Amino acid sequence: MAFQQLEHADDHMQDCIDNCLEAAQVCEWCADACAEEGESMARCIRLCRDVADIASLHARFMARNSGYHAELGELCADLCEECAEECDQHDHDHCQACAEVLPKCAESCREMASA
Repeated sequence: MAFQQLEHADDHMQDCIDNCLEAAQVCEWCADACAEEGESMARCIRLCRDVADIASLHARFMARNSGYHAELGELCADLCEECAEECDQHDHDHCQACAEVLPKCAESCREMASA
């Protein structure tokens, strides 16, 4: 669980920050593990790296109450959904972990973007 003392963060924002940080972690793990699987995993690696970067950036934007976090939240949600679909096609534990975690992140990012 992330730092809980952000005065501007309500429960929805805090959940989104936590979900983004979890998504970034699982995607970093998945991308690294997929690199060991060979060239057939190139798309999965690229999407996981994109999600890890965007999700961690979105968490930082929310933490500092950036006026741009809603726009970034939409992008993060889109990437999470695309990556989850890709990962769901693979039987590897790391891919299945992504497929499980990312839809929750996408949902909380969409909630934050529409708030």
